[in-house]
Amino acid sequence: MTFDLPLAVWLAPVIGLVVLAVAWWARHCRVRAAAAWSGTQAALAGRGRLGLMAVALGALLIGLGIAGPRWGRTESSTETRALNVVVAIDISRSMLAEDAAPNRLGHAVRESRRLLQDARGDRIALLAFAGRSYILTPLTLDDGAVELQLDALDPEVASEGGTALATVLRQGRELLEAVSEGGARAMVLFTDGETHDSLAPVREAARSLRDAGVTLIVVGAGGTAPTRIPLRDDAGQIQSYVKDESGQDVLSNRRDDVLRMVADAARGILVPADFPDQAGAVWKTLAALERSPARGQRAEDMIPKAWAFALGAFAILLLQAALRRRAALVAIAWLAILGADAVAQRPATGIARLRARDTTRSIAAFSEAAKAGRAADTSWYNAGSLALFTGDYQSARASLAAAAESLDPTVRFQALYNLGLAALQSSRADSAQRNALEQQAAQHFREALTMAPTSFATKWNLELVSRRRPPPPSSNQPQPTPPQPRSGAGTPTPRPAGMTASEAEQILRSVERAEQSVRSEQVRRRRVARSAADKDW
Repeated sequence: MTFDLPLAVWLAPVIGLVVLAVAWWARHCRVRAAAAWSGTQAALAGRGRLGLMAVALGALLIGLGIAGPRWGRTESSTETRALNVVVAIDISRSMLAEDAAPNRLGHAVRESRRLLQDARGDRIALLAFAGRSYILTPLTLDDGAVELQLDALDPEVASEGGTALATVLRQGRELLEAVSEGGARAMVLFTDGETHDSLAPVREAARSLRDAGVTLIVVGAGGTAPTRIPLRDDAGQIQSYVKDESGQDVLSNRRDDVLRMVADAARGILVPADFPDQAGAVWKTLAALERSPARGQRAEDMIPKAWAFALGAFAILLLQAALRRRAALVAIAWLAILGADAVAQRPATGIARLRARDTTRSIAAFSEAAKAGRAADTSWYNAGSLALFTGDYQSARASLAAAAESLDPTVRFQALYNLGLAALQSSRADSAQRNALEQQAAQHFREALTMAPTSFATKWNLELVSRRRPPPPSSNQPQPTPPQPRSGAGTPTPRPAGMTASEAEQILRSVERAEQSVRSEQVRRRRVARSAADKDW
């Protein structure tokens, strides 16, 4: 057994003794008053002592309930319709070829990020492979963990050079076969097709994916023209090019024959490297897969049990009320007030449904709580943020606009920030009102900056919106004449609203310097010695 407030456990006996003393003193005063009126003190002195003990015991139980006792274990049923998707990215040195912007690896990471945004709510695993395959994240619903690993992808992460397609295909199949719940299983492979394996084991590994019921989506990277592989320093300057054992520059190109062979063997889909929207094509394929419901049991430890103590106190005082009405009824009223801690431990309806991953009903619960006036500010904010997460931007903007009226500066800032995000996302989908929505997004971000001037995320998004906005009118167009200052008054210097271009440039440079520092430290720690005779591209 544990307690949320251990100090209250020690205070509970004190509360019981104080209540006992007050009840005894009240009884003593009543006995003296009755004796003065009727002269029956001896008959009254022996009555009511059991009631004193009942009231004191009830107060003790209430004190223990306030301490927040927890014990036991419970299981609840859950249902999910998430897909199981493994994303595998080639990090061999051939992926550093710059026939794709900024290079093949950077292009694959960018498309993977877009895919993550579309596949929110699905379980994603991330593999990186070169001469060996590495599990960077298991199948998880935590998109932030996957994005964090995407940031650190670099050929120096691999301890063995080369490209082993058969290894990553087998590891992806094993990872997906270990999953017993959820919908369909799929594997997305980003590579240029250059492999140092023989084609037979690669073809066999692809066929094993087909036999396991895994949908394989091969995404090509790079161009077909032979290209040198540059090696850059931490500042981005080219130091040399990858060379073979004879000292000649290695030329790399996309192997469409290998990519097509792998896709055909797995009866999967090949997304060409020159396709303009690779992430969109992958998501269309994933969206068509079956999302069969999966039921499971969710266990929770240390369940709140304050209600048990409140129920015990209520039963004792109820029994006392049947025998001694007056003082016990007052104690019952006191129990009804102080026993609210049992209700306080129970989570709100919206939070409970969110824990069960029922987003739609959670939004409805938060909206109903806000309309009923129960923590209206936070309820509107929670409803709007969940609607923004699910892509219902119209509902998100309505709920967040109500939350932005809050007097709590923290809630107001967060609501304004999410309002800006909702308007920005809506502008991308609504070309007819794009300018108006982008203007609203910029206004919300500016208002958020007045609440938190040091928020880097808000400044970044404001700069992003400002760069998407059309440029100001040219100087040859007629401009309104500014009002002339009155005599004796100085001419005020106008200050641009929001963040200036120089401030935004300083922020971007500081981020770039920090990123270069982190990259160089990662490379220094992970660099391993390689034999000059082995192929490491």
